[in-house]
Amino acid sequence: MTAAELLVKCLEAEGVRFIFGIPGEENLCLMDALLDSPISFITTRHEQGAAFMADVYGRLTGRPGVCMATLGPGATNLVTGVADANMDHAPLVAIAGQAATNRLHKESHQVLDLAALFAPITKFSTLILNPEIVPEVVRKAFKVAKEEKPGATFIEFPENMAAIEINGEPLPVTAPVIPYPSHAQLELAASILDQAHFPLILVGNGIVRAGQCDALMQCAEKLNIPVATTFMAKGAIPAGHPLTLGTVGLQAHDYISCGFERADVIICVGYDLVEYHPHLWHRDKNRKIIHIDTQPAEVDTHYAISCSVVGDFKIALEQLAGMARTHHDTPHTGLRNAIFRELHLEDDDPGFPLKPQRIIADLRKAMGDDDIVVCDVGAHKLWMARMYPCTRPNTCIISNGFASMGIAVPGALAAKLCYPDKKIVAVTGDAGFMMNSQEIETALRCQTPFVILIWNDGGYGLIEWKQQVHFQRTSHVRFGNPDFVKYAESFGAKGYRIDRAADLLPTLEKALQDNTVSIIDCPVDYRENLKLTAKLGEMVCPI
Repeated sequence: MTAAELLVKCLEAEGVRFIFGIPGEENLCLMDALLDSPISFITTRHEQGAAFMADVYGRLTGRPGVCMATLGPGATNLVTGVADANMDHAPLVAIAGQAATNRLHKESHQVLDLAALFAPITKFSTLILNPEIVPEVVRKAFKVAKEEKPGATFIEFPENMAAIEINGEPLPVTAPVIPYPSHAQLELAASILDQAHFPLILVGNGIVRAGQCDALMQCAEKLNIPVATTFMAKGAIPAGHPLTLGTVGLQAHDYISCGFERADVIICVGYDLVEYHPHLWHRDKNRKIIHIDTQPAEVDTHYAISCSVVGDFKIALEQLAGMARTHHDTPHTGLRNAIFRELHLEDDDPGFPLKPQRIIADLRKAMGDDDIVVCDVGAHKLWMARMYPCTRPNTCIISNGFASMGIAVPGALAAKLCYPDKKIVAVTGDAGFMMNSQEIETALRCQTPFVILIWNDGGYGLIEWKQQVHFQRTSHVRFGNPDFVKYAESFGAKGYRIDRAADLLPTLEKALQDNTVSIIDCPVDYRENLKLTAKLGEMVCPI
């Protein structure tokens, strides 16, 4: 077989179901080999869309998503999505074609050192200079992408290497072994907790990646310790659970900040510093921190560890629950009641344009517990992260490591491929939508129906919010939009425009029944942004 055919066999052995990408001259051999493979190649309309699809696929399944491009501009178009997966700890393998090796040493058409380009934004980046190493390279790329903390890897495949005849076979696929947590460190953690007056658990996406949310909840219940989640761990504990304090992640002083200020011990479980910097919740550096993860803690002056429990989450949480005392005197109930009262004040507001709170309340009513929202980046992301209640993990996908705009539409397509029986909604601003709206055609061609809910404010709303707070004026954040209904119809999708608040919920319900891609243009009242800033600035902690 050719080296390209061998690489495809290796991808099959890794369990790859989909490859997202665009064909090019320098990956002709790979594209031809895929014709004889059960792997489905999803031809996208932009390489960034392909990378975002692989990113969300990896995050939802725990298996590396795969994206592919040709050399030069095709490969560089992958960069944003690859970087997003790497910083969000989503397993991803990117493959790019390259010119023949006899012109890599000199100035040559479309040639860049791709392995060097991708090295800073991946866990492993390599160039195949010998067809015999294809099985090793593929196995290592998938192994490294998947092992904690997951991320992106990159393979550069010159066209002349791909065409060489070779004998070979895929290497066996092995699962990583998670270490057993130290008993001594568990005893230390239990001792610290026994002396605590108001412990608090901060949960990050690591617990979701490990699939151990039940173990977390059982530990919290046994010890009676309240739980706050990061944006990317929403649903790790159900929104209606009596111990949940909601989601943290705003840079402003939110209600949940009161809990961190009152806490004397903070147990960080699967917490990634890249998502919510410790200086935002541990400014004075005087709390004891217990770090529970499969990896040692990152070094940070605001994240000085009193105890580090490294190893299998399930074992660590079960043993800690059996070793530490139950806390009967934590004053979290008053804080929780204040948080949930504040989050639902505007659920039925009839105003138009719609308040963010009303949009979220209606969206939640339209979605089942297991349905999935893929959220883009912008002002709407902060509202969704703060207010959209989740009862299951991975039902509100938010990028909050790299936090790149443009992820929602391609991400929703990937989510529908993963879970064809679930309702999928891409929640996006008008700016983020236009960054990858071309993938509407891909979704229609692939028959992946989902709803795109556009929060339309005619500008870069999050940046405008920041400008208003810091400078009391705005700078270059306004723009025009196409007619989104006609835009949807030009693709062959359905388009809806919301003209009054009462229309949103029935429109969502109808669109979710459409067996196609549906776009809902919903005007949003972002005057609520500054109102929220003022409200949080005047907040009196309820505990």
